[in-house]
Amino acid sequence: MSTFEVRQIVLSTDNLDESIAFYTETLGYQLKFRDGAHYAALDGGSVTIALATAVDHPLPGKTVVGIKTPDVDAAAQAIEASGGAIVKGPYNDAHERRAVVYDNKGNGLVFYSPLPR
Repeated sequence: MSTFEVRQIVLSTDNLDESIAFYTETLGYQLKFRDGAHYAALDGGSVTIALATAVDHPLPGKTVVGIKTPDVDAAAQAIEASGGAIVKGPYNDAHERRAVVYDNKGNGLVFYSPLPR
């Protein structure tokens, strides 16, 4: 089993309220969490559908895959060594250690691991 778990898809929005309404009313997703007017997490089953404005989006305007891993630093180094690029990080935010990267074809990924409590 891989230590890299796809847990989140981050989508861009310029209007969080409209996007939440679209995904909850049209597709029936349940809102799990909302952070002001910038970020919301919807229950997509085994994967969270995240909606983010440019303020909280790791790569505004792009779809990004969120991958949980126990070693963010090693994951970022592996991406870079294999022809990808580190966009930001590794760094700690309020809740997680993260690295924003592009794979070798320019697709956006965010590696993350919860910080110890």
